[in-house]
Amino acid sequence: MTVPTSLRELTKLADYIVPFALRAVCDLRVADHLADGPRSVEDLALATGSHARTLYRAMRVLACNGVFTETEPRVFAMTPLAEPLRTDSPWSVREAYPLLTADIMAWAHLGHTLRTGEPAFARANGMDAWEWFAAHPAESARFDASQQAVTRREVRSLIPAYPWGSFETIVDVGGGTGAFICALLAAFPALRGTLFDQPHVVAAAGPVLAAAGVAGRCEVVGGSFLEAVPAGAQAYVLKRIVYGLGDEDAVGVLRLIRAAMRPGGRVLIIEPVVVPGNEFDRGKLYDLLLVTMSGGGGRTREELEEILAKADLELVRVIATSSLPIIEARPS
Repeated sequence: MTVPTSLRELTKLADYIVPFALRAVCDLRVADHLADGPRSVEDLALATGSHARTLYRAMRVLACNGVFTETEPRVFAMTPLAEPLRTDSPWSVREAYPLLTADIMAWAHLGHTLRTGEPAFARANGMDAWEWFAAHPAESARFDASQQAVTRREVRSLIPAYPWGSFETIVDVGGGTGAFICALLAAFPALRGTLFDQPHVVAAAGPVLAAAGVAGRCEVVGGSFLEAVPAGAQAYVLKRIVYGLGDEDAVGVLRLIRAAMRPGGRVLIIEPVVVPGNEFDRGKLYDLLLVTMSGGGGRTREELEEILAKADLELVRVIATSSLPIIEARPS
């Protein structure tokens, strides 16, 4: 009997072996060790501090899915699909795919979210995501590194898409360790910035700003954007922030920004906008991710307009890019 195509496709979609193997191999930096050519699995195990027989099992799983290739028995080489897994690739996503225990535990409790609408992360880990990361600095650093890796890819489309140079001052609200504000300041030498995030997060921003050569033009401020934001800037960026908040908190943050900005300022929300229909849409993926992890979720354009209006802001335009849209708002 022929296996239905639908069954094969469903099996592939439901499988988590390949994603877990890929993330574990990223943590081991295997692609970095294959940059100069094929190597035996024994050499790779020695270089990565792993168990050769088990590493072989993971590598052949990835090879049969097009990530790496087994050129001869127990010898592996790079493929085009594996190139972005190299740390030195200009498109590197190696750090974007960490295996974070707390995240995995949250997904294991997705059924709780589906039944109740409550975040699975808190159910699985005993506290919300930001409390958990504050209490686990090593995992917080890995999460921050994953966000930097994603941002390095996104800035290629975000920076040319908007006239950032028309501002003199900009605040990156919830900006992590500074990957996005660094890219902006490097591209626009007359621009001055403020990096604002929780104290334990921005404590690690110094080396990032220094490496980008922008430390002299970027103030670093620690605090909670649920309580206050730095005042007096022309523009406030919220990159991947608003969709992580419930409506009440989102409106509260936007009201704080509305009160803090200069007259005629701009709020720039950078995140997926959920679109209707059956077409593939990353906004729908992030929507489920956020409701599982933090209780937020993606929003349609109409839903964004509604929360902006409650903060005395109006949506000006949505600028599509090849990564994330830029949602521009101004005081109403």
